[in-house]
Amino acid sequence: MVPILLVSFALFITARACSNGGCQLLDSCYTEGDCGSGLYCSTCQAVGQNQPVCVRGQATIVTSIVNGLPFNKYTWLTTHNAFSIIGEQSYTGTARVTFYNQEDSVTNQLNNGVRGLMLDMYDFMGDVWLCHSLQGQCYNFTAFEPAINTLREVEAFLSLNPTEIVTIFIEDYVHAIKGLTKVFTDAGLSKYWFPVSKMPMNGEDWPTVTEMVANNQRLVVFTSMPSKEATEGIAYQWRYITENEPGDGGIKPGSCSNRKESVPLNSKAAILFLMNYFPTIPDQSGTCKDHSTSLIQMLNVCYHGAGKAPNFIAVNFYMRSDGGGVFDAVDRVNGRSLCGCNTVAACQVLNSFNEEANTYWFCKFSLGLNAILSVFSALLYSRGISSSA
Repeated sequence: MVPILLVSFALFITARACSNGGCQLLDSCYTEGDCGSGLYCSTCQAVGQNQPVCVRGQATIVTSIVNGLPFNKYTWLTTHNAFSIIGEQSYTGTARVTFYNQEDSVTNQLNNGVRGLMLDMYDFMGDVWLCHSLQGQCYNFTAFEPAINTLREVEAFLSLNPTEIVTIFIEDYVHAIKGLTKVFTDAGLSKYWFPVSKMPMNGEDWPTVTEMVANNQRLVVFTSMPSKEATEGIAYQWRYITENEPGDGGIKPGSCSNRKESVPLNSKAAILFLMNYFPTIPDQSGTCKDHSTSLIQMLNVCYHGAGKAPNFIAVNFYMRSDGGGVFDAVDRVNGRSLCGCNTVAACQVLNSFNEEANTYWFCKFSLGLNAILSVFSALLYSRGISSSA
């Protein structure tokens, strides 16, 4: 009996080798508090994870590493239907019957590094509401909340973070005259507005992020309704952005074609590229698998199809992954785009050397080191599984 207790105690000590914020990426965990900064405790059963591990939960603030480039040189994490949140209270008193796409508040999304928000706006109950509906009509059972509530969250974030830029993509069903103008003004966002007149066309670069911050023009807004550009000064999305198919068409292996409203992805007229990566019907439990190898593969397919890296990567349940998830994917794209390396973190080290001629060999070394560390981490993780079995 005593040997059995000793073995059990030893296994418990092994399993609890880290805690109280000391656990790193892919370490076994039991509570949120076990994982280090920027990580959280999660399980991805879709890939065979049967015990929780620490996975990434925050994006790298890319402009803190490489700053001063045109806005279109960066890649930003974007949440599809950012408002469609599981557990969100009903503001109509009617039980909601619709699909959900996210799990935490817009404030948390922004604090975790999301910089693009997709919002569906409708005329409803004499106001502008966020609604996940159909056929351009909002109902009591598909409504979420007045749009001003979410927009005030965006205003609070921009106020507290004076160097950050947020982009909003509106699926627009608002027909009230100046309806969008009023709700953005009432939310206190007009002072951050990036004007349409400064949005470049014909393949020209955008202003630098430094200029946008200096001018306090840190809110970029696009609408799906073309008339709003003339009547309200809100940019018509597909005049400035190319976009692949949303839904199942956007996750089809080996395929990355433009949605019908967009010009071809390789068009030189629209410099920004929005890459959709989410299924038509949200799959909360399976998303962690989608945000691994298949996402990287789709990024490569879309890069070759568009001839450029995406500026926005739109996903459901952005926190879900089996490790690095969408955060690692965005880091990879930014690393390749901004300094030719495998991850944006390498750009920071490279900047400290300030020797452009060494970029190639430095990144080759970085790639090799990352591969070794990945193998080592996988080995430790597999041993941890064996020990706790």
